Amino acid sequence: MFGRPTEIPAPEQALPGRAQGMQFDPLHKVLGTSMVEPFPGDCEQVIFGLGCFWGAERRFWTLPGVYTTAVGYAAGHTPNPTYQEVCSGMTGHNEVVLVVYRPAEIGFDELLKVFWEAHDPTQGMRQGNDQGTQYRSGIYYRSENQRETAEKSLQRYQQSLQQAGYSTITTEVLPAGAFYYAEDYHQQYLEKNPAGYCGLSGTGVSC
Repeated sequence: MFGRPTEIPAPEQALPGRAQGMQFDPLHKVLGTSMVEPFPGDCEQVIFGLGCFWGAERRFWTLPGVYTTAVGYAAGHTPNPTYQEVCSGMTGHNEVVLVVYRPAEIGFDELLKVFWEAHDPTQGMRQGNDQGTQYRSGIYYRSENQRETAEKSLQRYQQSLQQAGYSTITTEVLPAGAFYYAEDYHQQYLEKNPAGYCGLSGTGVSC
């Protein structure tokens, strides 16, 4: 846990990765939906990073209006990385959750509320005892509307956190690039392992 890089490597420093994607069962073990495209036409997508992706994914698959979720790696350099490579800090990737949702049933602002309240977005390259670049806070948007909504919610939540004595939000708000699916055993991990580790802990500050 300690001694991992706390800075994202430059592209030329990152591990080379591979051309082949991860092999996994595409059926969501809780929702019974597909975790891979094509998704229904009335769905939209967003990617969140808020610490260890095991507990993060569960926060979203329980929400009404969410069609499917999947865990994976994003916002880095290495193509098709493995979990071990991501944990080395030499891919630049973040542990993230892909959330596919129906806007007619759940608004993007409702997803953002869960995102902000489920973790501490002021901790930089860590969440609690989980330290490393793969635990950073991030919102990776798929549309300009998502970007605008995310940036406004960040500003509002920053005010609430400051009033509660917290420091500056370190969440990165970036366009969603490539999403690389994680290994099969990581998908819906806490459904497969009910007593498994979940390191998520919010600030207690309402969004």
